[in-house]
Amino acid sequence: MLRVSKLTDYGTLVMSHMAGSPDRLFSVTELAGTLRLNTPTVSKVLKALGRHNLVTSVRGTRGGYALARPAGTISVAEIVDALEEQPFGLTECSALSGTCDLESGCRIRANWQRINTAVRGVLNGISLADMMQPAPVAVRPSSIATRVAPRVIADKLKTQ
Repeated sequence: MLRVSKLTDYGTLVMSHMAGSPDRLFSVTELAGTLRLNTPTVSKVLKALGRHNLVTSVRGTRGGYALARPAGTISVAEIVDALEEQPFGLTECSALSGTCDLESGCRIRANWQRINTAVRGVLNGISLADMMQPAPVAVRPSSIATRVAPRVIADKLKTQ
């Protein structure tokens, strides 16, 4: 199963909450309480996001954290990059060259890289502001998703 880490999930949650009031400063304690996360985790997430210039901090008794720029200009890919420990990649060889003994003769590496590029493009194309929008109405997988999604992915891969 492909999955982002809990820290990335929490970071997206924290940033989405902050984006709801972009002119406010949020304390770690306030964010932790509101979002029902533990304080050390929120602190760790905010420090990592700060190192990647996604949030800014203000010291002092009235200090706190705010988004470094408007939510519409922050991509999900940036959040993933800030919080995942490894470079983005669906497989090791699509993220880091030279990590696999079979790499030189691998017949599928190029295709994994194409898929990786397509997924990365989607993450780059979704902003934090987009994440705050209501989710579209769910469609039963047995209907349109099984007919359309494979074609959409195949078409996306052909164009890259």
